[in-house]
Amino acid sequence: MWLRSDEVWEHMVKIRYLSEVSPEERVHLLRRAQTDIDRVRPVVSEIVQGVRESGDQALQRYVQEFDFHSRPFSSLRVSDAELSSASSQLSEDVLDAINRAYTNILAFHRHQVPLPLWFSEVERGVFAGERVTPIHRIGLYVPGGKGFFPSVMLMLGVPAKIAGVKQVAVCTPPREDGYVDPAVLVAAQLCGITEIYKMAGAHAIAAFAFGTTTVPKVDKILGPCSIYAAAAKQMVSHVIDVGLPAGPSESIILADESADPHSLALDLLIEAEHGADSAATLVTHDAGLARKVVEQVVSNISLLPEPRRRYCETVFNSFGGVLITKDLAESISFVNQYAPEHLELVVKDPFSVLWEIHNAGEILLGPRTPISIANYCLGVNAILPTGGFARSYSCVSVHDFLKRTGIAYLGPAGYQALRHTTEVLANYEGFPAHAMAVSEDRS
Repeated sequence: MWLRSDEVWEHMVKIRYLSEVSPEERVHLLRRAQTDIDRVRPVVSEIVQGVRESGDQALQRYVQEFDFHSRPFSSLRVSDAELSSASSQLSEDVLDAINRAYTNILAFHRHQVPLPLWFSEVERGVFAGERVTPIHRIGLYVPGGKGFFPSVMLMLGVPAKIAGVKQVAVCTPPREDGYVDPAVLVAAQLCGITEIYKMAGAHAIAAFAFGTTTVPKVDKILGPCSIYAAAAKQMVSHVIDVGLPAGPSESIILADESADPHSLALDLLIEAEHGADSAATLVTHDAGLARKVVEQVVSNISLLPEPRRRYCETVFNSFGGVLITKDLAESISFVNQYAPEHLELVVKDPFSVLWEIHNAGEILLGPRTPISIANYCLGVNAILPTGGFARSYSCVSVHDFLKRTGIAYLGPAGYQALRHTTEVLANYEGFPAHAMAVSEDRS
C-alpha cells in the first residue's frame, strides 16, 4: 500500500503495511535473495561438477570466461611482484585508513581468543577438558565485481591471523586490467597472507572444496559472496565446511518517532547500494516518519552515480523499502522473524530494546552508529549471516578458525568410580564390548 498515489517517489520506494502484507508477500520478504539462489542452481551445478571432475582444465576455462572475460592471462596466482608493488599504488590516505581499520579489528578480535587448553575435575579422579587448535588450511572468499573490498579482506584475515591458521588462501576477482585490487593486497599482507588467486564465483568455491593441481584443497571456506557462489557453497557443503551463510547484503533499520528522517534515509542507502539482490528495509510504526524518510531517500538516490543508483531503486522496489507496523512491539516481532544481517536500532532507548532482539547478525545502537562505520573500522566483524540464518549462526570471529578437541584423563579413583555406570548404560544400549572394556580392574 502506498502512502500517497500522486507523488513520483511512490514508484521508487515500496511502502507496505505489515497488517496488509499477504502470506505470499511475507514469504517473499523473509526469503529475500534466497529466491534468486534457487534460480541459479542449474547453471551453478554444472560449474561445480565441471571443476570436480576436470580440475584445472575446467577451472582455467571458467576463470577465462568469468574472471578475465575472455582476455588472456598468464597466471592464476598473484605474483610476489604484484604483492610488493601494491602499497605504492595507493594514496597515504587510503593506506592510513586500511591501517586504522586493521588496528581496530585486531583489538576487538583479540578478546575472542580462548584458552588453548583447559581441564576440570568433574568428580574425584575424573578430569575432562578441551584443547583448542587452529584449522590447518582456510580458504577466504573476498568478493568483487561490483567493487573491491579491502574491508572484507581485513574482516576475514585478521581473525585467521589471531587464531594462528598456518595456511590461508584467498580467492578474489581481478580488475579489468588483470590485476587484483592493490588495497585488497595490502590488507592481505597486513594479515600475513600471500597465497591469493585471481578468481571468484562458483568455480572458485569448487576449486577450494575439491582442489586442483593449481589450487590445493582447503579445510574450510569463509566469506560473503554472490548468489552464484552462495549456491555453490550449498552444493559442496557435504564435503567441506562452508562456514556461515553470507550471501547478498541486507539490513533493517528499526526506528521510532525520535529518529531523524534524513539520517535514516542515508543509512537505508548503505546496504541497498551493494547490489540489486540486496535488501534494505525501514521498519517503523510511525507512518509520518516513514513518509519523510521516503522523500529523503528519493532525494538522495539522485545523488548517487550509476550503477549504485540503479541498485538502490531496484532494492527499494523488491526485497527492501518501508514496512509500517502498528506499534514498536510488532516491529520488534517482525525483526526477530526476519533475522537481519545488519540491524540499526534508532529508537528512544536502544539499550532497552536491545534485550528484546534475539535474531540479528549485528545490532548497532543509536543514531551515530551507522552500518558503514561498522562495515569498515569500528572493530566488530562485518561478515554476518544472511537470509534469516542469524537465527542460528553468528558473525565471523576467531572461533570460526579454530576447532575444539575433547580431552579426558581418569586416575585410579576416577576409573573405579565410573566403571559400574558405564557397564550399566552399555548393557542397556546393547553394546557388550563397551561393557567388557570396563569389566576388569585397571588399577
